[in-house]
Amino acid sequence: MPAYDDLVNAVVASAKASSSSVDEQVATAMDKIMITFGKKILEIVPGRVSTEVDARLSFDKDAQIAKARSLIKLYEAEGVSKERILIKLSSTWEGIKAAEVLEKEYGIHCNLTLLFSMAQAVACAEAGVTLISPFVGRIFDWYVKNTDKKSYEPAEDPGVQSVTKIYNYYKKYDYKTVVMGASFRNTGQIKELAGIDLLTISPKLLDELSKSTEAVSRKLDPETAKGSSEEKITLNEAAFRFMHNEDQMAVEKLSDGIRKFGVDAGKLEGVLREKLKLS
Repeated sequence: MPAYDDLVNAVVASAKASSSSVDEQVATAMDKIMITFGKKILEIVPGRVSTEVDARLSFDKDAQIAKARSLIKLYEAEGVSKERILIKLSSTWEGIKAAEVLEKEYGIHCNLTLLFSMAQAVACAEAGVTLISPFVGRIFDWYVKNTDKKSYEPAEDPGVQSVTKIYNYYKKYDYKTVVMGASFRNTGQIKELAGIDLLTISPKLLDELSKSTEAVSRKLDPETAKGSSEEKITLNEAAFRFMHNEDQMAVEKLSDGIRKFGVDAGKLEGVLREKLKLS
C-alpha cells in the first residue's frame, strides 16, 4: 500500500546496508518488516501484538524456535519488551512443541493459530501456550462447502460449537491458555461467543455491532463450563496425530492455511527482492 512506502523503503535500505548477498538481504528485510509494523501498531494499541513466524517453517520445531527468538531480539533492540509480543505459530505438532520451549525456557509468549481441532487445542493447553486463536469462520466455510447444509443458526454453527467446546474444556480443567475466537463471517457468530476470553473482529463486523441496539446475553461462563461434560484428554505425539487426523475438516483447513500463508510470505519476499534490486 502506498501509505506505507516510507516504512518499507526504510527497511529495504537498512537490509541492503547490513547484508552481502541478495538472499541475505531479503531474509533481513522480511524480519525487519515484521518488527517495523509490529512496533507501529504498538504505538497505537495497549497490550500485545502478534508477530508471525513464517508458515513455511511449520513442520520444523527448531527452526521455529530460532526464528521466534530472533524476532524477539530484534524487538528488544528497538526498545520493545517481549512482554508486548505474541509469537504466532501454526498449530502443527512441531509448532506446539516449539511454543512449549519458547514459553517455558525463554519466557516468550505464543499465539497458536490455524487451530481447528480439539486435538490441537488440548495439546496447546498441555504445552502451556499463552493464547490460541481458533478460526470460527474457516470451520463454517468448510461445512458450507462440503455438506448439504448451507446456513446455520448461530448456536448450531460448527465453528461456534468448536470454540465453545474448547472454552468449556479449558475452564473445566483450569488451563490458563487464553481462547481468542477469530475469523468471523457474521455478527451472529460473535454474539454466540459472548463471554469468551478474547475476540479478534474485523472493522466491518465491529461497525455492524456498534450500530446494533440488540441486547447481547453472555453465552460462555467459567462457572457454567465447570459443569460441562468434557472428559479429560491426554495426548502424546502419536495420539495427537491420530486424533487430529480423524477430523477431516481440521486436517484440510490446517494444510490449506499453511499453504496460503506460505504463498503470502513468498509474495512479500518477491516484493522486497524487487525493491532491493531497484534501490
